[in-house]
Amino acid sequence: MIRTVARVLLGLFLLAAGTTHLTVAREAFRAQVPSWFPADADAVVVVSGVVEIVLGLALLVLVRRRAVVGLVVAAFFVAIFPGNVAQFVEGRSAFGLDTDTARGVRLLFQPLLVVWALWCTGAWAWLRERRRVAS
Repeated sequence: MIRTVARVLLGLFLLAAGTTHLTVAREAFRAQVPSWFPADADAVVVVSGVVEIVLGLALLVLVRRRAVVGLVVAAFFVAIFPGNVAQFVEGRSAFGLDTDTARGVRLLFQPLLVVWALWCTGAWAWLRERRRVAS
């Protein structure tokens, strides 16, 4: 029950974040696109917003495939981590993160999102079981 609630909350969080990528926080999300990334920052924000919406919906709807969805969500959180690092290194302010300390503390939360995705979807247990069966 608690994992289900955590999965639904994560799905709703991703839906909300994705929606804000496309609407009210679009400029703030551009601050997280690394200056060295070889793509238009606005396009990256739009694409990542759409991906977050799709992942949020998948967490809510694809219950029978939740472990696979959890792996994909965790991989997404890992993939966007360089943007958070870039925001810290480049000293870009967004979302009220206007000091190095605030941006640095935020970096600590990204691994927690990965853990949340893997735990609430049962992806860790699913991977362990697949590994056990393969042995």
